[in-house]
Amino acid sequence: MDVLASTKTNEKPVEVGSFFEGMPFTKKHRFVGFALFFAFVIEAWEMMIIIMISGAIAAEFHLTPVQVGSLIGAIFLGMIPGTYIWGAIGDKIGRKKTITYSLLCYGVVSLISAFSPNYDTLYALRLLSGFALGGVLSCVFPYYEEMLPVKQRGKAAVYLSAGWPIGTLIALGLTSLLMEIDGFLGGWRAILFISSLAGLWAFVIAKIPESPYWLAGKGRVEEAKKVLKELSEGQTNISDQTELVVYKEKQGSFLEIFRGKMLKTTLLQTIVNFAFSFGYWGLYTWIPTLLQQKGLSMGQSMGFVALSAVAQIPGYLVSAQLTSRFGRKKVMFAFVLFAAIFGFAFAYSSNLTELYIFNFALAFFSLGAWGVWNTWFGEIYPTNIRGVGYSFGVAGQRWANTIAPSLIGFVIGLGWVFGATVSFIQVFMVVTLITILFIRETEGEILH
Repeated sequence: MDVLASTKTNEKPVEVGSFFEGMPFTKKHRFVGFALFFAFVIEAWEMMIIIMISGAIAAEFHLTPVQVGSLIGAIFLGMIPGTYIWGAIGDKIGRKKTITYSLLCYGVVSLISAFSPNYDTLYALRLLSGFALGGVLSCVFPYYEEMLPVKQRGKAAVYLSAGWPIGTLIALGLTSLLMEIDGFLGGWRAILFISSLAGLWAFVIAKIPESPYWLAGKGRVEEAKKVLKELSEGQTNISDQTELVVYKEKQGSFLEIFRGKMLKTTLLQTIVNFAFSFGYWGLYTWIPTLLQQKGLSMGQSMGFVALSAVAQIPGYLVSAQLTSRFGRKKVMFAFVLFAAIFGFAFAYSSNLTELYIFNFALAFFSLGAWGVWNTWFGEIYPTNIRGVGYSFGVAGQRWANTIAPSLIGFVIGLGWVFGATVSFIQVFMVVTLITILFIRETEGEILH
């Protein structure tokens, strides 16, 4: 095994991950999970909030549909370079610092955007807020997985994914509450102002320890040992002579993820990230418009989205239980398969009852699959390139987030009906289904 030693002793090197095999799940793990869960909630909230308030912004600035679409996509466009850069930073300066700085930057930019005098300024600031959030996006899941015992890693990391529907529901609730209020205390500017306060969560992130994997990879062995003891609440003690190691890879280098066996991993995960994200985001960014083709009002459509978010939560809970029993690949394959089946059924719903039933089943299975993927994806790279590997794949998601709304808008503009449009989107779920068959299982393995 090729490893990078943290210090030189006469003892046999020990991988950091081996100390997580028998480690108990403690209150410290719960606190770390709580802190990172709400960081993910903030990310989801920020990605969804502009969709909810876009109508009010369009009315104030007299925007065209093209400008509205561009404004919605701005945060994702900003996240693309943001994830590349912050991912490399995460491997260089640490997971905790990266998320902390990312949240602080986001809070400042979001605060300024609430006072935007025109469309161009708001667009530029939304672009910058996406860049700022790139650190949260690229580090939350790898960080959490580097803090968890092997046996609980799958289940706990999938639970973390449940922050997405929570963030969506907060965005819906905040919009419904404040858009009805006139003056300074209400409207889209007040919503962005309140959203900016989420940047203060950085001070909570600063209270949790750094990843012991990252510390060992940097040669900070004593600190890594201290964190291992802290996470286990004193039940893990490592002698002063023990040499902690991680896999030998060039720290934070994008070139490493395209070399040797890493190349196949990178190609496969990029396909999954793009196709899976397109299949989800392509549908849900346009679902209010698509539902209006089925005769629902805008108010009914937004209620539909809220109920869909509620249906996602049990999807996460069920997949979390299953992945620790049956592994990542089997559970994700089953969930994506059922998501595709119910997606095609949703496309050809003949009445309102079928529309609701098939969509809730689609939400349940597709988001349950996302929870498994967020976990699985964070485990396939070794420590020193986990940040850049993860960020490269997440950037693929953001490319899909940027392209999907425009492409789906284009086909709708061509006159495609509801069934044809939704079926086209589901093709990307089928691509996801096939690709995951070629990715190695990681359930029960230590991180390297």
